[in-house]
Amino acid sequence: MPSPQLPESLAQRAQNPIDLRRVLVDDPGRAARLQVSAAGLTLDLATQRVDGPVLQALTAHAEQQGLIEARRSLFAGARVNVTEDRAAAHMALRAPRDAGFTVDGAEVSGDVHAVLDAMTVFAEAVRSGTWRGHTGEVITDVVNIGIGGSDLGPAMATRALTPYHDGPRCHFVSNVDGAHIADTLRGLDAKTTLVIVASKTFTTIETMTNARTARAWMQDHGGDPAAQFAALSTADDKTAEFGIDPAQVFGFEDWVGGRYSVWGPIGLSLMIAIGPKAFDSFLRGAQEMDRHFCAADPAENMPILLALVGIWHNQICGHATRAVLPYDQRLEMLPDYLQQLEMESNGKGVQMDGSDSPRHTGPVVWGAAGTNGQHAFYQLIHQGTRVIPCEFLVAAKGHEPDLQHHHDLLIANCLAQSEALMRGRSLKEARAIMHDAGLSGDELERQARHRVFPGNRPSTTLAYETLDPFTLGQIIALYEHRVFVEGVILGINSFDQWGVELGKELAKSLQPLVEGEVSAEGKDGSTAGLIGYIHQHRG
Repeated sequence: MPSPQLPESLAQRAQNPIDLRRVLVDDPGRAARLQVSAAGLTLDLATQRVDGPVLQALTAHAEQQGLIEARRSLFAGARVNVTEDRAAAHMALRAPRDAGFTVDGAEVSGDVHAVLDAMTVFAEAVRSGTWRGHTGEVITDVVNIGIGGSDLGPAMATRALTPYHDGPRCHFVSNVDGAHIADTLRGLDAKTTLVIVASKTFTTIETMTNARTARAWMQDHGGDPAAQFAALSTADDKTAEFGIDPAQVFGFEDWVGGRYSVWGPIGLSLMIAIGPKAFDSFLRGAQEMDRHFCAADPAENMPILLALVGIWHNQICGHATRAVLPYDQRLEMLPDYLQQLEMESNGKGVQMDGSDSPRHTGPVVWGAAGTNGQHAFYQLIHQGTRVIPCEFLVAAKGHEPDLQHHHDLLIANCLAQSEALMRGRSLKEARAIMHDAGLSGDELERQARHRVFPGNRPSTTLAYETLDPFTLGQIIALYEHRVFVEGVILGINSFDQWGVELGKELAKSLQPLVEGEVSAEGKDGSTAGLIGYIHQHRG
């Protein structure tokens, strides 16, 4: 495999970062060169501590790592997920009907669209009231039960596209904590509720535990699970055993990974909420980003540029975290969604060939919606001792024209944060402020030092016209491809997730101990002691 060693010249450049305040003044063409636009999105990298030579060196390294061939293999439906020996062809779910998308040499577009057609018929029937609960009442609420990719994707997208909701209310249950399903079902009418169970294998313990609880609730409150449950699964035998009508089961192939699955059956709740037409626009937005990723030159390619900047920050500059900061309240779940996308995909310590990675891999991804974060953790971002690269997202237009002054203030705050990170405030400037406030001597100096901002801290801004289904599809696909490119550069498999397995296995073995059916004797002292505490305090 290609050498994962990053060019030594880049490490040397990182030791002497450019001064953003100076270059943005001295080089008036910088902003234009480091802004990329495609299909209504604009990515601004002008406030990143990179320049043309850095990006060129990173691009050359990515190509040496086989990025072009890896991208070709990904879109050809080859088995790029080498540890599970399968393709990662989620792009097929959003490809046009006549795309002829192949996986392992077999055309799959026909089968994909057959399922999408079935979803459309079902969603339209639920939305129109043609499909009803067993007592003949119109469905008013949909409860999606899943976890991980079977929850985060549709939950995030459904929240993001709230202005387009014209169907039943959608609710999402993921946590096996009984509080989650209890709080969700409280107040719902079992006779007017559709429950969707999202689990590819129909064995995910958290999902199936919640599904059985929902089934009992429906039976006890006048609903009919046989009539009012649907499943998103490939395990037809298990869904039938559970009592779900085969006509209400929507399957997808093993080449669709959970965190990449919102484009197909896992997105059924979203389709019911916003309608098949808007859902198709969502798919078309992602498809447009697919085309851009495959066709654009690296210097104009949004996913590649985002990935290169991510590698620069984490692997070269040593910035271990990444803050995702959407100045869009309806994208409040995007940081959570990208946590899974990035950290489950690239949180690996082993390379494709089984050797240890010679460097740290995926960053810690976190964040919150602006402006809330400004009053929570931005203090650390601006004046803390660690550099935290930031990624801002902002829309030119909101969905509330009668509240335009709100949106103007939101945009002003977003732009102010990136400018503040870039400019900072010098000690000289802080002294002048304190002097104007009437201070002098030692007190002036003391107070001034508290008001210094280091500045020269990097950020990226992604701007878009408005958060509609097409744009959301673009944004999600942009980040999907960014993660893929980072994985190629790092020489790791972005499409498996073995790290989640051990905890699952141990949880199954520990449940009988927690329930008191098996003795904790022989377990480590910590686990045995905690089990003893639990038994003691619940009688």
